[in-house]
Amino acid sequence: MDYKKHIAEKLIVEGVSQEEIYSSIALPPNTEMGDYALPCFKFAKVMRKSPVMIAESLASTFVCDEHISDVSAINGYLNFKVNKLGLADRVLKSVLEQGEKYGSSTMGNGKTVCIDYSSVNIAKPFHIGHLSTTVLGGALYKLFKYLGYNTVGINHLGDYGTQFGKLICAYKRWGNKEEVEQGGIHAINELYVRFNNEATEEMEVEAREYFRLIESGDKEANEIFEWFKSLTLKYVQKIYDKLGVTFDSYAGERFYTDKMQPVIDELKEKNLLVESDGAQIVDLEPYGMAPCLILRSDGASLYATRDLAAALYRKNTYDFDKCLYVVAYQQNLHFKQFFKVLELMGKPWAKDMVHVAYGMVSLEDGAMSTRKGKVVWLEDVINKCVEKAHSVINEKNPNLENKEDIAEKVGVGAVIFGALYNNKIKDITFSYDKVLNFEGETGVYVQYTCARANSVIQKGGIPESYAIPQLSVAETEVIKALADFPSVLKDAAEKYEPCLISRFAVDLAQKFNKFYFDCKILTAEDGVKQFRLALTAATLQTLKNALGILGIKAPDKM
Repeated sequence: MDYKKHIAEKLIVEGVSQEEIYSSIALPPNTEMGDYALPCFKFAKVMRKSPVMIAESLASTFVCDEHISDVSAINGYLNFKVNKLGLADRVLKSVLEQGEKYGSSTMGNGKTVCIDYSSVNIAKPFHIGHLSTTVLGGALYKLFKYLGYNTVGINHLGDYGTQFGKLICAYKRWGNKEEVEQGGIHAINELYVRFNNEATEEMEVEAREYFRLIESGDKEANEIFEWFKSLTLKYVQKIYDKLGVTFDSYAGERFYTDKMQPVIDELKEKNLLVESDGAQIVDLEPYGMAPCLILRSDGASLYATRDLAAALYRKNTYDFDKCLYVVAYQQNLHFKQFFKVLELMGKPWAKDMVHVAYGMVSLEDGAMSTRKGKVVWLEDVINKCVEKAHSVINEKNPNLENKEDIAEKVGVGAVIFGALYNNKIKDITFSYDKVLNFEGETGVYVQYTCARANSVIQKGGIPESYAIPQLSVAETEVIKALADFPSVLKDAAEKYEPCLISRFAVDLAQKFNKFYFDCKILTAEDGVKQFRLALTAATLQTLKNALGILGIKAPDKM
């Protein structure tokens, strides 16, 4: 039940839209005043009345119903009290009947969302900088699917460029097939780092020639490249499996090699291509942007060329309603240029292209450089979190069964939650101690709350029937949080912000733990006990649903 929407639909404020009313409704700091509040100060200018008079007038005409039990006007605020017994009845029934589907929706039925995320580079291991795009994209993929959308996850592989000529050059000079097979992606990366450290002009020329051979279809060069690619995908799949991240397409930059010329031809036909110092550009100066480079002076394509080809292919193949690009904010200009070029090409769907920008992730000791070999691998971060989780579990519950499995869930969950707790645009400094804090605003805290709730259910069971008693403040807060879950998911999808789900999970966990400590559950009198067990079961289910969308598993015990 979206109470804000319900209230907004029942209010008529002259000269003010329902959307503005909806966005103005807030949660009051003191819940004794009401469950929702509408400040009337911003309406004073439009209605030419004082906020106090507006609030009193609206209160006098508002008709209460089965959802809203009381309305009052206090000092320019319109305060609403929810019918808590009716709310508790509806919410518990919804959660317990819908189970894993609670919070899901049909809002996306008949619509398609393409999501471009992770975009692994062939022959390079994942470093911690790849964490955000991978888990943010993975969470959005699950979220849109949960809301009924046909969701297409795309791993736009970085499999095109002169670096592959450098790798083949390095492999031919210093490589050993058995050693590379055994060392996998890290052995390939060592060759890449060595090339950059020792490259001479002769080697650079040789590398460019090897890349030309790849492009021209040379058998040996392409066999080596495809081998590097298979080793890379085998390596990254293990990480994707750990993070619970999936894709429907691995069409990378190379896939669009034969699809760029039609784009270039269309740009020429529409008189959008301009020559500049031998290069071909689309002039975007009239729109306050630097030119979008389409072809270099030597005729080579660029990111923009391939992204334009990919956008046209995706629209023709999937007929998307939205196409999201989960890419760091450093690429803001690139996406503004690329989207503007589509608009100038007369593509009405250019407005449906969205750059979901995010901040950078680093460890507490600073940034990284792949080329110089100074990098923190994502697999090492995950493994270290799992090891630390294992040691914490050993300390807190040494007799716990299946400690390795639980440590895996906790450690991986900590990494994901740590990346998804803040607004996506914020830079993150990753701290092992912080993300594994059982008492903080962390995934571990939410998982521990799930284990606590599961323990109660294991002892008391889920009741077949229950009556709604007079609710305590702690019980009411849990019920209200549960009721908010569907609207939180909708809001997260509209804003492309999974952090709204992670924060919701922490908030619900905190409210449940207050209820757990304030109210007897297993030792309560029978009527109350059944209700509190139902409330515990509903909380556990909703927390699991929230964590599941983020890609995090909830252990039964901790």
